[in-house]
Amino acid sequence: MNNGGMNNGGMNGGMNGGSPSGVLGGMNWAVVAGIFVLGIVLGVVVAYNSNFSGDQSVATEAQIDSLAPNPELCAQYGASAIVTDTRVFVTLNPRRVFVSQPQSSPGCVMRTSNWSVLEQKDVLNSEEMRSCRNRMNTFGFTGDLNTPKAAKVDCIYQNDGGGRF
Repeated sequence: MNNGGMNNGGMNGGMNGGSPSGVLGGMNWAVVAGIFVLGIVLGVVVAYNSNFSGDQSVATEAQIDSLAPNPELCAQYGASAIVTDTRVFVTLNPRRVFVSQPQSSPGCVMRTSNWSVLEQKDVLNSEEMRSCRNRMNTFGFTGDLNTPKAAKVDCIYQNDGGGRF
């Protein structure tokens, strides 16, 4: 019977497969995403204020560029970046979200036309490049590329939502 697109979760709360969006509905995901973004923003603000002494409370572009791993390579083939690592824990019963303390470090985002540099440095292989390219992404890294075990390379995507802050 047609119910006009209404959820058949009914009296059982939709927990037994009644909800087409799964256990966490759209509103809950919005809350999780909001808390995640807030955690990242707060982490970047704290990192700016704690890593630079004196009268400066905001890092300049030149400071960020100089702190990037392999700064010359990064300037030539990509852009320096502030990398923020955080973890998000979601409990289902009770439904809650917990966010770890963000950790900030200098990094670099490579332009897609320069991925071969990462392959030459032996921190990336052709399969990883193909997989990332298929998802229309690019690569970012932290650590020294001249020491492959120290470098951490990730396939990343651009999120244009940050311009709204």
